[in-house]
Amino acid sequence: MAPLARELALRHGVLEPLQTASSIAGQVEELKELLEESADLPVTLVGHSWGAWLGYIFAARYPGLVKKLILVSSGGFEDKYAATTHETRLSRLNAEGREEVKRLLEIIRNRSSDDRNADFARLGELFFKTDAYDPLPLEPPDTVFSLEIYKSVWGEATELRRSGKLLEMGREITSPVVAIHGDYDSHPAEGVERPLTAVLGDFSFILLDKCGHKPWIERQARERFFAILEEEL
Repeated sequence: MAPLARELALRHGVLEPLQTASSIAGQVEELKELLEESADLPVTLVGHSWGAWLGYIFAARYPGLVKKLILVSSGGFEDKYAATTHETRLSRLNAEGREEVKRLLEIIRNRSSDDRNADFARLGELFFKTDAYDPLPLEPPDTVFSLEIYKSVWGEATELRRSGKLLEMGREITSPVVAIHGDYDSHPAEGVERPLTAVLGDFSFILLDKCGHKPWIERQARERFFAILEEEL
């Protein structure tokens, strides 16, 4: 989210939290502590991908701290949409790419390796290609990848989704919620729009044409994305 944060910081006060806790509860409390120390509350939270879910969970747990919640390219909120994401990604790779994804997933899930964080990062590179529609050239992110944090947090998150508890949390959110989603995102838009429409009292959904998972890097959607963000902020 660093490129997005830098762009917004030209016109707004921005915090870009870096999550280090290995549980959902830990990441929620990390975010709460940072906001209470450094922000004027309540805040507008902008969360991308997993960060969208984290913002959603945070807004349900601490509704008084959130003025508005903006979900960018969120994962689906019901289990039935999860398989579609993986199938879409594989369909956008050639045979060599599909084999590499299969090999990396096997390593990540079942084997011990000193390079598993590097393998995890490589998997992210492959999925970046499948998730982008017409991306602008980018410098490699200065990011430390932690497979162990991912596995721990994502394991909890998928269980919340499977059980239906993730979606039900939305009934505790009192702030307006806006979801922005690309039509080329491998995470299906209907997996966000339909479930959230059913549980949120103040919800709007915006679909961006010719846009993948990271709208701020999309050549044909970037301008509209930032215009929408400015309007919502």
